[in-house]
Order: sequence, then structure tokens, then C-alpha cells
Amino acid sequence: MPKETKSYIPALNFHWLTRFYDPVVRWTTRENTFKEALMRQANLQNGQKILDLGCGTGTLGRKIKKQFPAAQVFALDADEKILQMARRKADRENVEITFEQGFSDNLPFADAAFERVVSTLFFHHLDNRSMRQTLLETLRVLKPKGELHIADFGAPSNVLERLFSHSSPSTDSAETTADNPEEPLPFLMSETGFVNVESGAYFKTIAGTIRLFKALKN
Repeated sequence: MPKETKSYIPALNFHWLTRFYDPVVRWTTRENTFKEALMRQANLQNGQKILDLGCGTGTLGRKIKKQFPAAQVFALDADEKILQMARRKADRENVEITFEQGFSDNLPFADAAFERVVSTLFFHHLDNRSMRQTLLETLRVLKPKGELHIADFGAPSNVLERLFSHSSPSTDSAETTADNPEEPLPFLMSETGFVNVESGAYFKTIAGTIRLFKALKN
């Protein structure tokens, strides 16, 4: 399948800052704490097929595969440079993950492919139109009774959140949550066809408040 040529915003706004993404996230977001909480919320299991959407350097995917070695873990991001970093990290740790380059509003996966889709610090990079299309695509690739689990910021409220709001590959739109209402995710999840939409635990961090969300496909 040919790769798309849409534009995206590189990690931390500039390509030269991408190599600093991991330490910035680790130092400012209580990364291990909220990602472990997301994994518990998602009730992940061996044998499941799991997609990490907007995977960045693959930290969440590696954690999942180590804890559930019999799960099939896929990870998608638009930025080939950051995917190269993710592949190197997975290779060093001998973790088997299938990395795919692609955009969230046109996922390169078959219908009903996954039991779980998980995502961290990605959706707030999208404007409402892109977020809606991404949710529709996520719904498409989930199996019936499959679940979507997200950890993300609300609308940017400080300097670090505004930096993060431009830090990950988006779709072809350059707009971000600057034009979004506070926490549009639950509304858009319901609007696009998800059921049992819930907001879960939240975590105060230097970069802002990160909240967990979950939703089910009928």
C-alpha cells in the first residue's frame, strides 16, 4: 500500500527536537503512572490484537508486549522518523511489535481487526474534524465489543500543554485543540457511534491534567 503524503507536525513542533521527546514526556507527565493506569483500565489480555494509535517512540506498545507477550501489538504513527526510533527501541529490548506508518483518519487496517485500540497524548493534537474522522476509523477497525482507551490532555491551559498540543503527527489539518471545546472526546465518541462512553481517572502533571477515557463498540 503506498504511503500517504499528507503533512504532519513533528514531535515537539520541530524535527530537531524529536530526539528529546522521550525525556520530556517522562519528566513532565508522570508517564509510567498514567500508562500503567490506562493498561489496567483496558483489561488487556494475552491473545488480543491491540493497536497503539499515535504511538510515538513506542513506549506504550513495548510495555504492553512485555506484560502480555502472547498479544499481537500493532503501533501506528505518521512520522517515519519517530517510528525509526520506536523500531530501534523495540529491537534493543527484543520486543516484537508491528510498526506501521500512516494517518489516523485513514487507518491501514482491515475492518474489525482489533479487540483494543489504545492511545496516549495523541487526540488533543487533532482538530474536531480530524478527531471525528479518526474516531470513525477507530470504530471501523475495532471488533464488535471492542474497546477504545485513551489517555490525553484537555484543552491546553499552560505553556507545556501548548507545546504538547503541537507535538505529534496529526492529519492534513494544521489546526489543533486550540479550536476545540474543553474535553471534546466524550461528546465525539458518542456522536461517532461508540457506546458506554466514560471519563475515568485523572492525573495532575507539570504539563497539565491527563484524563483517561474509554468507550465500547456495539
